[in-house]
Amino acid sequence: MRIEQDLKLGFKDVMIRPKRSTLKSRSQVSLEREYTFLHSNMKWTGVPIMAANMDTVGTFEMAKKLAEKTLFTAVHKHYSVAEWTTFLNETSAELKNSIAVSTGTGKEDSKKLKEIFDLSEDLKFICIDVANGYSEHFVKKTREQYPDKVIIAGNVVTGEMVEELLIAGADIIKVGIGPGSVCTTRVKTGVGYPQLSAIIECADAAHGLGGQIISDGGCAIPGDVAKAFGAGADFVMLGGMLAGHDESGGDVIEVKGEKFKRFYGMSSSTAMDKHAGGVAEYRASEGKTVQVPYRGPVENTLQDILGGIRSTCTYVGAGRLKELTKRTTFIRVAEQENTVYSK
Repeated sequence: MRIEQDLKLGFKDVMIRPKRSTLKSRSQVSLEREYTFLHSNMKWTGVPIMAANMDTVGTFEMAKKLAEKTLFTAVHKHYSVAEWTTFLNETSAELKNSIAVSTGTGKEDSKKLKEIFDLSEDLKFICIDVANGYSEHFVKKTREQYPDKVIIAGNVVTGEMVEELLIAGADIIKVGIGPGSVCTTRVKTGVGYPQLSAIIECADAAHGLGGQIISDGGCAIPGDVAKAFGAGADFVMLGGMLAGHDESGGDVIEVKGEKFKRFYGMSSSTAMDKHAGGVAEYRASEGKTVQVPYRGPVENTLQDILGGIRSTCTYVGAGRLKELTKRTTFIRVAEQENTVYSK
């Protein structure tokens, strides 16, 4: 047993210090990034914000809407091959370049993944959907099978494991254990890592090898997304911030005249009852099920998020999202906002 003494920080522990800026308007800020991925050598251009591969967020409907603004969707792994066939038949090559096919690590998952990729050569991204990514054997196997695809693997929170997964064949590493709004891993297991520090440390490791990272979880407001990019994240994955919309999965529920949508973690008993026949006797549920207020079309939320990040860039003088990390200085704080009129 050992104790690390270094302080680890989350988004609530810091703010971004404003700096001299020559930008006259938010409209001058470009949020597009271009990446060339480590093993596949594929190039991708777009706004590097991702819908999470949860069945209440990473839907085909969400993918269509996000692709309109060149955002990305990690499509959840519970669609059938027949549903994928219908979706791909009515989907452009451009949209296919903005989605990842999620997969588990079992034999049936591998078989289904192959069947989906056989449907269209325009599909380029694989997202290996494992809560605990501290094992590289499946990444090696997937890389052998798909040498020209972009492989997303995770989730991890330490630099050495980022390096291991990149060396094993992953292009992009998902970073985050426990910070999600409907994740209870930290409560059930005592395991986790404050997200801001995880991003800083994992980005440093990934960039040293030519890989990229996704900050997965912990963002509750647009300012958190900006902080994640400022800390070095190449992509930011969102779950709760994109839940509750028309394009999100699930039905609208009415309670005492107010409309809600159900949102749950993919390790929750709700998800396991739905997709795995219940919680296996050897494990515990590690997710919450909540009702989020129904928020209508996702369009307004996207504008709020993208507008917030553009504003961050103008405050620190970053004309492009790529420059935000170099222009970011975090300051430790004890308060974030004036909550006198908050509910």
